[in-house]
Amino acid sequence: MNIKYIGYTFRVKPKEPATEILIAQLGFEGFESFVENEDGVTAYIQEKDWNSKILENIQILNSNEFKISVEKEIIEQTNWNSEWEKNFNQIQVNNLVSIRAPFHRNPNLKYDIVIEPKMSFGTGHHETTYMMVQHLISLDLANKKVLDMGCGTGILAIFAEMKGARPIDAIDIDNWCFINSLENVERNNCKQITVYEGDASLLMNKKYDVIIANINRNILLNDMKIYTDCLNDKGVLLLSGFYKKDIPIINAEVSKYDLKLDKIIERNNWVALKYLK
Repeated sequence: MNIKYIGYTFRVKPKEPATEILIAQLGFEGFESFVENEDGVTAYIQEKDWNSKILENIQILNSNEFKISVEKEIIEQTNWNSEWEKNFNQIQVNNLVSIRAPFHRNPNLKYDIVIEPKMSFGTGHHETTYMMVQHLISLDLANKKVLDMGCGTGILAIFAEMKGARPIDAIDIDNWCFINSLENVERNNCKQITVYEGDASLLMNKKYDVIIANINRNILLNDMKIYTDCLNDKGVLLLSGFYKKDIPIINAEVSKYDLKLDKIIERNNWVALKYLK
């Protein structure tokens, strides 16, 4: 079946925090994937879920605090890979990890992750994914049980396996991300990763040595107790998906469960935090 997507490209001034608010409101209306850029964000929704009034409930578009313009286009799924070929540049992290599409040349770094991102979040381009890779570089993951919550493309779970983690659970509530993670797990010949479609309710009675949660701030705050209950003693919790200004509220919530902030990585006002239990 030839699935069509409607793409809306939003130019946002000032970009933050308007873009974060815009993405949250669009997600509530059924938009399923977002690609941020220096001018704002492009949001995608399946044509079958679209209607001509879909932007009427996006409150931030009526705000006087921000200037937001929008352009709409119809995108054939069959053309999606060619769109990524035009726009997806290879990423290198700390000269140790390459994150690339199959059409990129292998730079022969220590770790080589091949991702066909399609419509999923998590190519390494976004600051939060990049910083999470940096955190994982510094961790000893050999034989550690790992959870990648909100796995997107599966990139962080894949890197965890490359660093010796086993077993690994990767979870995302979005069906496209679930399917894309399965594809990328196979593409990178991973054997220790199990991918699930769902939310934090899947974590009942689970225990992990390392939990990776690269999700938006409100979901993190809502599910924090579940994450901390699932973390083994002396475990590591990695959190991202929010801005530097959000650190106090995140830290206040995590501190309720006796975890200690150990390390902060910052990139363009986004942050990734490492906590120890």
